[in-house]
Amino acid sequence: MNFNQGKHVENSGWKLTVITEKLEGCFGEPFRPERAPALDTLIETILSQNTSDHNRNLAFRRLKERFPDWDAVENAPVDAVEEAIRPAGLARQKAPRIKHILKWLRETRGALNLDFICKESPEEALTVLTKLKGVGVKTVYVVLLFSCGKDVFPVDTHIHRIARRVGLISEKTSAAQAHQLLGKWVPKGKAFSLHINLLKLGRTICKARQPKCDECPIREVCDHYQSIVNQFEDSH
Repeated sequence: MNFNQGKHVENSGWKLTVITEKLEGCFGEPFRPERAPALDTLIETILSQNTSDHNRNLAFRRLKERFPDWDAVENAPVDAVEEAIRPAGLARQKAPRIKHILKWLRETRGALNLDFICKESPEEALTVLTKLKGVGVKTVYVVLLFSCGKDVFPVDTHIHRIARRVGLISEKTSAAQAHQLLGKWVPKGKAFSLHINLLKLGRTICKARQPKCDECPIREVCDHYQSIVNQFEDSH
């Protein structure tokens, strides 16, 4: 049976449901960890930009070790914050942005606590937080998903690549556009599961270079895989 009928938007909702089920069959339904404070998640996500998970974790751990709380980070010289987060890369950009977020919270809320954002709708959270430099849709959605338990779907580099490769979105669809499109098609209550499992798929099988298509649990609904099959059949 040919599951793949081309890149038709009307099929994307069905296809994403199939992908969700197949990934849970392969990787299981992911465990949901205890929610971290929203401010921790926001800053950790800023540190994750343009770096590896290992470097992000190292930078965040150093930041926490060198400063007892966010008040200390707020009052510290920017170069001290920069030195602490250096493993994450782009420290000269990220340190001022972190300081600015803390200053903004102090001035607008009177305390360094972002948990109020969990009471807002995703649309309102986006309006509030994307005004901050360095905070885009993905960053906001990560905060809402992991710290607030909202059923929103962050699109990172791995997920964006897979969505285009599978045929959920076109090659020209930007990451920002992908959030809006894919979010409508994710099965209700499955945003966390699908996000985590697509990350696993992107890191282990559907890599940017030399994807392991023969091992992929969603190959039967993948445009890229179908094109490989068609090329093989045409050559024989």
